[in-house]
Amino acid sequence: MDVDKRYSLIARNTMEIVTHEELREILNVNSKPRGYWGFECSGFIHIGMGLITGRKIIDAVNAGVDFIILLADWHSWINNKLGGDLGNIRLAGEYFIHGFTAIGVPRDKVKYVWASEIINDPEYWETVIRIGKSVSLNRIVRALPIMGRKSEEEIREFAWLIYPLMQVADIFMLKLDMAFAGIDQRKAHMLARDVSKKLGFKAPICIHTPLLPSLYQPVPMGKEEKIFTKMSKSKPESGIFIHDNEEEVKRKIIKSYCPPNDVESNPLFYLLEYIIFPYLEERGKGLIVKVKGNGEVEFKSLYELKAWYTQGKIHPLDLKISIIDELNYILTPIRKYFDKHSEILEEMRKIVQA
Repeated sequence: MDVDKRYSLIARNTMEIVTHEELREILNVNSKPRGYWGFECSGFIHIGMGLITGRKIIDAVNAGVDFIILLADWHSWINNKLGGDLGNIRLAGEYFIHGFTAIGVPRDKVKYVWASEIINDPEYWETVIRIGKSVSLNRIVRALPIMGRKSEEEIREFAWLIYPLMQVADIFMLKLDMAFAGIDQRKAHMLARDVSKKLGFKAPICIHTPLLPSLYQPVPMGKEEKIFTKMSKSKPESGIFIHDNEEEVKRKIIKSYCPPNDVESNPLFYLLEYIIFPYLEERGKGLIVKVKGNGEVEFKSLYELKAWYTQGKIHPLDLKISIIDELNYILTPIRKYFDKHSEILEEMRKIVQA
């Protein structure tokens, strides 16, 4: 596969790459660059994490990236996920392995690494301290939104301040060329790039994907605000899980916020942009929507769909029905996987609902 094709696979459907020039350069000189994505082990995988993140990992693997999925059990513990119970956190990590496999991430082409494995290296904690000595306390506090916490929130545990240092240390200890994450992790990645110059580590190329907002409220216009209204695996009613059945998908989409004529604050148009249309494009199809007076209309582009919707030609309920159909089509193979591995779901339900 030539460099242009590899670059296109990695770059498509991303929100930001820091930097495009560095990405092209590494692809030109390295047939197997090293990349990673780190995940807190908590809750069920929603479609934002699964169908955006999972597909981007598949793109990276197909582009020849030597890919590591870091199961951040210690980070989850610091962030008090699943009650801070490491046993439950590690069960969630095992569920994540199943979830990504169900989505299509090739089990034999990615390496799953637990954070608890790499922290046993004494060099890890030396690196954490070196990072801490090279940045101010204010810089670390400003990075706390990577944990899903607002920077002005009271710091109730000192361990929270260690979290950003560990996330940067992960990148250096894994000797990465690329760090992948949702755009909400940008502060940690920029911290890694900044301190790498001081400490003599390789600055990671940063590939950031968009976030999927909660389905049940307007999407704020400010970029930072969007980060704080994202679909969340710790808030079950904020979105759709990858193993939700057809009736659950229908119920959640029907209930979703979808004002007529509005595509800007409408969370369903983010779902259409980041999930539905990329999948349709791969199948060479458009979105079929029932339009009053026009019958079924096939929309090949999101731009065209937005134009019709803002003009009031498409009723919100008709749009929702089309989205339900497409989502259920996309999620069918994932459901079939979990039908064969139902025991992990049952174990997860016990700890999530506890």
